[in-house]
Amino acid sequence: MPTGPDAPDAAELRSRTRKLLAEHPPATTGRTDFLTARFDAGLAWVHYPAGLGGLGAPRSLQAVVDAELAAADAPDNDPRRIGIGLGMAAPTILRYGTREQKERFLRPLWVGEEVWCQLFSEPGAGSDLAALATRAVRESDGGSGGDTAPGSGDWIVNGQKVWTSSAHLARWAILIARTDPDLPKHQGISYFLCDMTAPGVEVRPLRQITGEAEFNEVFLTDVRIPDAHRLGAIGEGWKVAQTTLMNERVSIGGARLPREGGMIGPVAATWRARPELRTHDLHQRLLTLWAEAEVARLTGERLRQQLVAGGPGPEGSGMKLAFARLNQEISGLEVELLGEEGLLYSDWTLRRPELVDFTGRDAGYRYLRSKGNSIEGGTSEVLLNIVAERVLGLPSEPRNDKDVPWKDLTR
Repeated sequence: MPTGPDAPDAAELRSRTRKLLAEHPPATTGRTDFLTARFDAGLAWVHYPAGLGGLGAPRSLQAVVDAELAAADAPDNDPRRIGIGLGMAAPTILRYGTREQKERFLRPLWVGEEVWCQLFSEPGAGSDLAALATRAVRESDGGSGGDTAPGSGDWIVNGQKVWTSSAHLARWAILIARTDPDLPKHQGISYFLCDMTAPGVEVRPLRQITGEAEFNEVFLTDVRIPDAHRLGAIGEGWKVAQTTLMNERVSIGGARLPREGGMIGPVAATWRARPELRTHDLHQRLLTLWAEAEVARLTGERLRQQLVAGGPGPEGSGMKLAFARLNQEISGLEVELLGEEGLLYSDWTLRRPELVDFTGRDAGYRYLRSKGNSIEGGTSEVLLNIVAERVLGLPSEPRNDKDVPWKDLTR
């Protein structure tokens, strides 16, 4: 986010934060009221524009605000619960939304009053997301045409989405749908903000290997979406979605962690506390994975520093790749280290959780849940292609569907 010469520095941000705390003491101010006041003071995400939760300050100065608030024991917005809104919807709305869309959606999104989900993947369009079949037809003209700026006229959406985290909690969704089947698959897609309480939206639990239903299937039957809730131009949904996807991979693989944060922490703690479980081979493997986890953590710090100068790039795909591989290898080591104890699993009850809690559960949960890390947020195979082509500059894989209208593709 570019900053101007009048952007506040660290001292001014510290002063603004202390003023917020004085006027809205966390001990006596309701959580939602405090978070709303923080947003209106521009201290939610300081690099966002003034009036939209920020002050146009350098992104790196968010740490100044966060440190002051943490010292005062101020409430946060429970970022794990609203991660899709914070990490995916917000940056996309900021980049492509109208002023009205930004003012309507960003504050309740950040405060956590409205949870978001992501309606992208479909049963027949997972790794090849651009092959999606969900259709959006504009009621005013019976087809895809029309203006590029969101305005009048509703869209009627029909289709099915899958692997939708938090759909059972969500008030809003970011949705991509096909608006012109006569164009090649990447060109005939548009991007919408979908009201999850609208008639025709049905959410069904999708039970996972963990026993939980953190994911969902979502069925869309004649769902009406106002054109004012279209994000970006008609037919440019794939371009808009790339902003979402790149931010998604950064948010999954590049979360800020302390040393021994994440999956490596419980394994290291067990190793120190249970010397009777140790073997030479397990020690060597733990040392290797500990070092790799630390390298990944520091690489994530560098990636966040790069974000200060601009938006996320394909490097986020590399971080997400490392995150998935490390989680699976570390959780496998933990189960092996625990021996018979590692085979125990505490609860197979079908639940619909509000968030994924890797470190607050047992080793069996971590082992099973980490299997999804190489699928969610882009499969590892697809991300390897992205790294190869966009980071390393290797030739693209041959494609015979690039210029073929979507309606003529074999499905």
